[in-house]
Amino acid sequence: MKTVPLGQTGEQVSQFALGCMLMGTLADDESSYAILDRYLDGGGTFLDTANCYAWWPGPPFVGGESERLLGRWLARGRRRDQVFLATKGSAWIRDVDAVRNNPHDPQAASRQYEGAGGDTLRRALDDSLRRLGTDHVDLYYVHVDDRNTPLEETLAALAGLVEAGKIRYVGWSNVRTWRLERIRQLADRYGWPAPVALQQQHSYLRPRPGADTLSIVDDEQLDHLRSNDDLTLVAYSPILKGSYDDLAKRRDHHVMESYRGPDADARFAAVAELAAELGVTGNQLVLAWLLHQRDPRFVTLFGPRTPEQYAAALPALDLTLSDEHLARLTAAGA
Repeated sequence: MKTVPLGQTGEQVSQFALGCMLMGTLADDESSYAILDRYLDGGGTFLDTANCYAWWPGPPFVGGESERLLGRWLARGRRRDQVFLATKGSAWIRDVDAVRNNPHDPQAASRQYEGAGGDTLRRALDDSLRRLGTDHVDLYYVHVDDRNTPLEETLAALAGLVEAGKIRYVGWSNVRTWRLERIRQLADRYGWPAPVALQQQHSYLRPRPGADTLSIVDDEQLDHLRSNDDLTLVAYSPILKGSYDDLAKRRDHHVMESYRGPDADARFAAVAELAAELGVTGNQLVLAWLLHQRDPRFVTLFGPRTPEQYAAALPALDLTLSDEHLARLTAAGA
């Protein structure tokens, strides 16, 4: 499995990272262990989770389930030294019932995020380490940018956690480019650890004009990444919940709200045409397209729920796209 640099840290991480969001909830222990074992046995090392994963499958889940599952798996196989382990804080839900009782309010969850205050992050990380059964994580993200807390407070707290040896590197997620640059400037001014990883939603489809791109990579953010190679993109939801092969999801899934329109239709058509020529699925083709990107290079984060879903993604790792294939896909759109 290929690797890419993590910023300018000197660290090499798997270009194909394993998202563990649904492990311990929709993915039971046996399925999760099978996926994790196959990923590591195939040369992968980069595991991604968060403290809030995953409350949304419903009762009795409230968050922490993915970290606990990983803790059980790490203890079972004694493989902590074989993985690059990432988790996140700031999006823990303080009152899960308040969110579940407002299923039609898109802002209900965000009002319940515990945020990125210094004391909050220190406690949240200690809780994550306890669930994971380890004394440190390799990468710790601010999961959702918190504008209600001074950045100086958040960055100082993260610096203290790095100094204490509880985290090695800092990342940020779900953040606009101007805020990211402000974070970098403050880190430089005060000598605090700057983010080396940016986790955002990124796929072959492009956001529609006017879409809210807080969590989605847009042209400005790509340009920022090209100019700052000390920051590595970790692209989540690369196949948009499987929409490239599922017409129902393409039509109905909420993940498509930021993409629907003529440009998305044209790009779906380009994927379907080339996938048929190459004898692969649309999802496999899009994963391969992402893994072929070089400007900038980034990590593609894939989060299967079953061993079968994981196996279905693996052909993308061996799929070689020619310059002509890449040019066709790049040129497609309205």
